[in-house]
Amino acid sequence: MWQAWLLSQWGVALWLNLALVVLGLLSPQKALTRAGVIHAGLLGLLVWGGLGGRGYAVVAAYFLVGTAVTKLGIRRKQAQGIAEKREGARGPENVWGSALTGAGCALGYAFFPHPLWWLGYSASFAAKLADTVSSEVGKAYGRKTFLITTFQSVPAGTEGAVSLEGSLAGVAAAAGMAGLAWGIGGEWVGGSPFWLGICWLAGILATLAESWMGVVLQPRLAWMTNEVVNSIQTTLAALLAVGLGSLMGIGS
Repeated sequence: MWQAWLLSQWGVALWLNLALVVLGLLSPQKALTRAGVIHAGLLGLLVWGGLGGRGYAVVAAYFLVGTAVTKLGIRRKQAQGIAEKREGARGPENVWGSALTGAGCALGYAFFPHPLWWLGYSASFAAKLADTVSSEVGKAYGRKTFLITTFQSVPAGTEGAVSLEGSLAGVAAAAGMAGLAWGIGGEWVGGSPFWLGICWLAGILATLAESWMGVVLQPRLAWMTNEVVNSIQTTLAALLAVGLGSLMGIGS
């Protein structure tokens, strides 16, 4: 009985992520804090258990690309005081701020299987990757940064600020993540000609909303931290994608 469970999807999720947590704690990696490693392992357990290797591939791609772009122009960002704290090492708050929605979609599929969970899951990470890439590229290479609400020029790193360079990079990142999810989605995509566009569009619209929240809401609401905003952004992306997917008959 237990041998069969160990070879099941949840069994593989457990031993695989336990092994990765141990390796992460023993290795000199600087992408995650020690607590971040443990929480990432829990996230990986939920994702693999719910969506299998395909779900894991999406979150792994987000983590790898997001970590890489954080290092872009790091010395310049540090000199200006706009670099990510801990030199970009992710802690538990970063893990769940970025992926709580995705974990919820994975669990949703585990208990109530439907292709729309995959669409919502993928859109949440398309949005988060677009946000991360646009922010980091904009801080590193943006020549002019402005508020999304008034187009007033502001210093790089200002909450809610955007740049042309960062925005274009974010659009491309969302397209790349949507393309990856579409390419490996198999029966969850179902050959829909709208799937890719819905996932990409939901990610972009949620990222624009995230910038708006950074300008309008964060300065007024003390509880609205970056992690809370990230959770709202990814949830909005998932809801938009699922709503549009339902209208287009995806999964029906």
